[in-house]
Amino acid sequence: MNVLKFGGTSVGSPARIEHVADLIEKDGKNITVLSAMAGTTNSLVEISEYLYKGNIPGAQETINALEAKYYKVLDELFADADPGTARQAVVRTFALLRSYCAEPLTDAGEKEILAQGELLSTAMMHRLLTLRGRKVVLLPALDFMRTLPGGEPDMKHISTRLRRLLELEPDADIFLTQGYICRNDHGGIDNLKRGGSDYTASIIGAVIEADEIQIWTDIDGMHNNDPRFVDDTRPVSRLHFEEAAELAYFGAKILHPACVLPAKLHNIPVRLLNTMQPDAPGTLICNTAPDGTLKAIAAKDNITAIKIKSGRMLLAYGFLHKVFETFENHRTSIDMIATSEVGVTLTIDDTSRLAAIVDDLKHFGTVTVDEDMVIICIVGDLEWHNTGFEAKALAALADIPVRMISYGGSNYNISVLVRASDKVRALRELSKHLF
Repeated sequence: MNVLKFGGTSVGSPARIEHVADLIEKDGKNITVLSAMAGTTNSLVEISEYLYKGNIPGAQETINALEAKYYKVLDELFADADPGTARQAVVRTFALLRSYCAEPLTDAGEKEILAQGELLSTAMMHRLLTLRGRKVVLLPALDFMRTLPGGEPDMKHISTRLRRLLELEPDADIFLTQGYICRNDHGGIDNLKRGGSDYTASIIGAVIEADEIQIWTDIDGMHNNDPRFVDDTRPVSRLHFEEAAELAYFGAKILHPACVLPAKLHNIPVRLLNTMQPDAPGTLICNTAPDGTLKAIAAKDNITAIKIKSGRMLLAYGFLHKVFETFENHRTSIDMIATSEVGVTLTIDDTSRLAAIVDDLKHFGTVTVDEDMVIICIVGDLEWHNTGFEAKALAALADIPVRMISYGGSNYNISVLVRASDKVRALRELSKHLF
């Protein structure tokens, strides 16, 4: 049995919902994970922000606009049939949203508001497939998807609950569930953060030992460079899980970085497919991939480099510990690092605590900051004995100033730091030289 996940743009209109229904039916017995319709979660976030600020008219106006959108979708999707349970779900959802306008919003209330998009999309798809005569069962994610105190998925609970729910419906053709939403360790409604529908699909695929996890989006696989800036990019036919994780973390938006791990550990292949071109082969991600090749390039924007220079660092043990401890104390993760005998340079993508970090680092040496930087990640089979790959990458950047280079920390990645103004030129030069 396959696990199919469809993102927000894939179910972004009545026509696309109909098309996705065709794809679900064509796949045979499966578990399908749906995101909210494109734009819905943003509207729900906006409603929550208005409520937090006490701007009730603003919240009501946004609720009204979103409700009108959904009634229009219902009218088009069920033009010749009774929307039934789908309409009931819409009525119930917007009554709930309006109820929050009567009281101060809490964190728990916000989480419930943000869960409504996926509940609506699955309710509509369930009704549509039922009208088509399919044996479809709605599996509420809140009945089995739970996280541990640290936010990680409670795999034991998920496995026990989900298997039990599946066993209750042996004759079902299709199981529908929501991506993104879950319960926390206290039983309250929570979510797996942005992009969490990919994570949901991967967790389910691991738990049921699926034949394949399919991530359906609006692009035909993971491309070898960013098609927004580089012409003639092409999908990569096959990637190792580690390569896909590097690309996802460093800017390839088609795949959520967290979704790779459960599938990798349980050896479940992940296939990236295009809803609008369902016959395209897409990208297959698995634990085996072609050796001896460079596969793809990705870029991560809004990077800041911090350099700490200190003569006291020479032969001084504990220096790096103090530096890393500073970032830990300010709950800020590090992307790249380069060291010398007298200094260390690190990069971060979260500058919300930058001033405090710099202030603390000044206890250890002279601190300089370079903003508006970009990490460019070159991914492939980069085992150190594969001679020449790093030389090809750097040769492509011969005329572009490179602030940092990271090589050797991974067998799949060379990362370089360049100015944001040089990003597009760097991506194009790398494509021209490497592919």
